[in-house]
Amino acid sequence: MSGLTKEDRIKTVFRGGGHVVILGAGASIASTLRNQEPTGKKLPSMDNFVEIVGLQDIVNSIDPSLKANNFEIIYSNLYEKDPKSNEIIEINRRIKKYFSNMKLPDEPTIYDHLVLSLRPRDLIATFNWDPFLFQAYCRNRKFTKDLPHMSFLHGSVALGYSAEDKRSGPAGMYARRDGGYFKPTKLLYPVKEKNYNDDEFISKEWGRLKYWLHDDSTKLVTVFGYGAPDTDVEAVKLLDDAYGGYDARNMEQFEIIDIQDEETVTKRWDHFIHSHHYDYSTDYFSSSLALNPRRTSESYFQHYLPSSPAESFSESNPVPSNIKTMEELWEWHRPLIEAEDKLEKDK
Repeated sequence: MSGLTKEDRIKTVFRGGGHVVILGAGASIASTLRNQEPTGKKLPSMDNFVEIVGLQDIVNSIDPSLKANNFEIIYSNLYEKDPKSNEIIEINRRIKKYFSNMKLPDEPTIYDHLVLSLRPRDLIATFNWDPFLFQAYCRNRKFTKDLPHMSFLHGSVALGYSAEDKRSGPAGMYARRDGGYFKPTKLLYPVKEKNYNDDEFISKEWGRLKYWLHDDSTKLVTVFGYGAPDTDVEAVKLLDDAYGGYDARNMEQFEIIDIQDEETVTKRWDHFIHSHHYDYSTDYFSSSLALNPRRTSESYFQHYLPSSPAESFSESNPVPSNIKTMEELWEWHRPLIEAEDKLEKDK
């Protein structure tokens, strides 16, 4: 079989496989640079966090010995001195206010493309506090329920957790009429005390990611805009332990989407990359997620496992980057989902 087309890529649907996508601040920054947040708010990195969120007055007032270039280190120093200080309380209040008021613009964003590019066999895990992933998930469920699972590794302003019901949901809402309040999730963790098992919600979120990473059916991992900073040593160790290292995953493909140069990012993630089994791009629309949406695992099997059901390579089916409305985006994805539905009906 040869000369397979984009139509073949759409109709070729496998049941196996799994794709894990890990998001850092760079993913949200990229999304807002492409489609501005409606109120004009910018997404900060930890290096410009104080200025963008508006914490200069607090930082200026603290003891010079507690200051640093990185916000997380400043917070950790304050927390270590007094976890119940007025500064700690005010910082948490301002951060929640800044991120809670953010929303996606009406037009399709990178986050809309992302949630539609994956299926229920896949997982998106984010370190970001902003509500964009959750908002994109909710509005795209109007089109299809066949979306990926999600994990919020550092909490989110959009989510709350009901310890009574052992489930998460929209922050400030209730799971049922007689209770189950979704208490807003904790966002800030001191650098020196990032014990993710201490918080029930966070522990569950990490447990989901560790399961997906450890599962042999997961063949693809994409890291989008996450720099694995020194302040996240515990997080990177958890990722490394769950994945098992490059020697144990010598057939898996690792992908990096980052604006930093290739040598820098591959060195940063060398524990996860086996030999030449990696892809690198500087923007979302050059990644596997955009080149073969909803078919990333199928593309992997056809390229790296010759004994797969289709031995010849199909062309990619890249999603157009210039789609202007959600309705257009949904219509473009409709044939892919119809092919998936047919597979389920033909069981």
